Amino acid sequence: MNNNNINFYNLRKTFSLRRDDAPWWNRIHDPQSDFITKWNHFFLVNCLVALYLDPLYLFYPIIRNDCLTIDLNLGIVVTFFRTVTDAFFLLHIFIKFKTAFVAPTSRVFGRGELVKDPKAIASRYLKSEFAIDLAAALPLPQLVIWFVIPVLKYTTADNANHTLSLIVLIQYVPRITIIFPLNRRIIKTAGIVAKSPWSGSVYNLLMYILISHLLGAVWYLFSMQRQYECWSIQCRKESNVTRGQPCRTSFLDCDAKDKPQRRAWLSTTQVLSNCDAKNDDKFQFGIFADAFTNAVAESSFFQKYFYCLWWGLKTLSCYGQNLETSTYVGETVFSIVVCIGGLILFSHLIGKMQTYLQSTNARLEEWRVKRKDTEEWMRHRQLPEELQERVRRFVQYKWLATRGADEESILGSLPLDLRRQIQRHLCLAFVQRVPFFAQMDQQLLDAICERLYSSLNTRDTFIIREGDPVNEMLFIIRGQVESSTTNGGRAGFYNSIVLRVGDFCGEELLTWALMPNSTLNLPLSTRTVRSITEVEAFALRAEDLKFVAGQFKRLNSKKLQHAFRYYSHQWRTWGACFIQIAWRRYLKRKQAMELAMKEGLLEEEYYSDETPEQSTEDSLAAERQSPVDSSANAINAPLGGRALSSRLSRRLSIRLTDLDPDGSNLKMPKMFKPQDLDFSADQ
Repeated sequence: MNNNNINFYNLRKTFSLRRDDAPWWNRIHDPQSDFITKWNHFFLVNCLVALYLDPLYLFYPIIRNDCLTIDLNLGIVVTFFRTVTDAFFLLHIFIKFKTAFVAPTSRVFGRGELVKDPKAIASRYLKSEFAIDLAAALPLPQLVIWFVIPVLKYTTADNANHTLSLIVLIQYVPRITIIFPLNRRIIKTAGIVAKSPWSGSVYNLLMYILISHLLGAVWYLFSMQRQYECWSIQCRKESNVTRGQPCRTSFLDCDAKDKPQRRAWLSTTQVLSNCDAKNDDKFQFGIFADAFTNAVAESSFFQKYFYCLWWGLKTLSCYGQNLETSTYVGETVFSIVVCIGGLILFSHLIGKMQTYLQSTNARLEEWRVKRKDTEEWMRHRQLPEELQERVRRFVQYKWLATRGADEESILGSLPLDLRRQIQRHLCLAFVQRVPFFAQMDQQLLDAICERLYSSLNTRDTFIIREGDPVNEMLFIIRGQVESSTTNGGRAGFYNSIVLRVGDFCGEELLTWALMPNSTLNLPLSTRTVRSITEVEAFALRAEDLKFVAGQFKRLNSKKLQHAFRYYSHQWRTWGACFIQIAWRRYLKRKQAMELAMKEGLLEEEYYSDETPEQSTEDSLAAERQSPVDSSANAINAPLGGRALSSRLSRRLSIRLTDLDPDGSNLKMPKMFKPQDLDFSADQ
C-alpha cells in the first residue's frame, strides 16, 4: 500500500513538472520560450549591474588624517545592492535546473528534440556551467567584510584592503565569463541582443564605460597601496631612531590615531613629508601621483568616483599614451596592460558603434549607391533629359513607398500560412473595394489576395497601351489613371474615363482567363491606360489570374456576368455607343415618319387646289369619251400620280437636306460587342 502511494506521488509530481499550466517554478521550460527569453534579458541587466557594483569595493580604503582606514558607509550600501544581485544569481541557477535542453544527437534535422527529464537536465548542468555560475553567485565580499575581518585579530586596514580586493577581483572573472554564453543564448533565441541599432550602440557604449569604471577603481586601489607602501618604507627607516618616538606600522592605521604614542610620533616624524606626491625626490609615484596631487584620496565618494571614471575613460581612449610611469615594475606592467587593453577595447567599441549606426542608414545608403549607379548608366547611354527625369522620379517614388524593402523576397521567405495572413491583411480591404470581387466568397478573396503583388507607377506613365498584350490586371489603391480607347484606331472615335481608388483595368485578361480553351497568346488591350498621378496598385499576373478564374465557375454565373458588365469599362463604352446608335436610329425613323406624314399632307393640298366646276367638267368629259379613251385615261392617271409622288419626294428630300446637310448625324462607327464571361465547365 505504501509503495502504491509513493508511486502515485512520484507520478503526480512528474506530471506537474511537465504540465503547461503549472507555476513557473514547478515546470520544465523550453529554452526557446518567452519566459526564458525574457529572463535572459533581465539576467543580462542584472549581470551588468553586478559588474558595476563590484569595483565599488575597491573604493573601500580611504586616507583621512594622514592614516589609512575603510569607508563603512560605502560598504553598507554596496553590500546591500550586492546581496540583491546575488539573489538573482542564485535564482538563475534554479531556473537553469528547470530549463530543458536539445539532445545533441537529435540535431541532424530541424531544431532537435527537447530533453525534459529533470535528472538528465541536472546531470548535464552540473557537468557544464554549474561551477562557474556558483562561483559568480557566492556572496564572498559580504562574508569577508562582515564575518571574516571582524573575527581576525591584529588586522590592519591595509590587510583588510588586500584581502577584499583580491576576492573581488578573483570573483570578477566568473561574473564576466557568464555574460558571453548568456549573450549567445539571447542571440540564439531572439536573434539579437538589442532590438534597435541605437539600443545596440548604447549597450556597447555602456560596456566600454563599465571597463573604464573598473580601470579607474583599480587605479585608485593601486594608488592607495602605493601611498601605504611609501609610508611603510619610510616608517621602517625611522623604526630605530633614538630621538623622539620611533615609527611603528600600526601608526599608519587610523585605529591608532588617538594613541599618545602616535601623536608624539606625528610631531617628530618625516614620513609624511617624504611621501608627499608633489615632491617625488624620495619616492616616485608615477601614474598614481594624480590621486594625491589633486586630493582625490581625501575627497568625498562622488568626487572620487567621477574622477577615477574620467581617468579610466581618458586612459583607454588614449591607449595609455598619456601615462608617465616610473621604474616600478608593477606600475609598468599595469601600464602595458592598459595600453593593450585600451587599443583592443576602443577598436572594438568603434567597430561595433559603426556597425550599429550604419545599420540605421543601411537602406538609405544602399538606395544612394543604386541611384548613383543609375545616374552613371543614364549618362553613359546618353538618355534624353526627359527620360532621365522620369527614371529619377520613379526611383524616388519607389523609395518613398517601400523604403528600400523588397516585399516579394520578404514574403517569399515566410511560411505559406503566415504569408496568406499577411497578404490578407494588406490586400483584402482593397480587393473588397472592387465591386466585381465583392460578389465572391471569402475563400476566393483569400486566393486573390495571396497572388497579388505591389505595382508602382509614376505620373504620365503608360501602364497599358491599346493593341499591346495584357499580362496583368491592376487594382488601384492610390492615385488616378486615365483609360481611353480609339476603337482600334478608328478615325473620329475617342472615349476616355478616369479610374480612381477601387477601380480596375485589364479586364480583357479576366475574359481570356475564363475561356475554357484559352490559348497561350495573351489578349490584346482595347484601351490605353495612363497614370495621371503617382499610382500604387495591386497587380494580378496572367498565370495567377488563370488559376483564380478557374474557381469562379463555382459561383452564380448570371450574377457575376451582370456585375462584370456593370463595372467593366469596355461594356460601359459599348453600352454607351449602343445607346447612341439606337437613339440615332430612332431619330431617323421619327424623321421618316414625319416625312411620310408631310407627303400625305402635300397630296391632299394638290387635290384640294382644283375647283368643283373643273372636277365636274372633267367627269362629264370622261363620260362622253369612248371606251378606248377611257382606258387610256385610266392608264395615264397612275402616271400622273407617280409624277406627283416623285415631285413630293424631291421636295421632301430638299427639306431633309436642310435639316441634315451632310447626313453625318445618321452615321455611327461600328463598335464591337465585348465578349461575355464564360462560366461553363472546362471540356
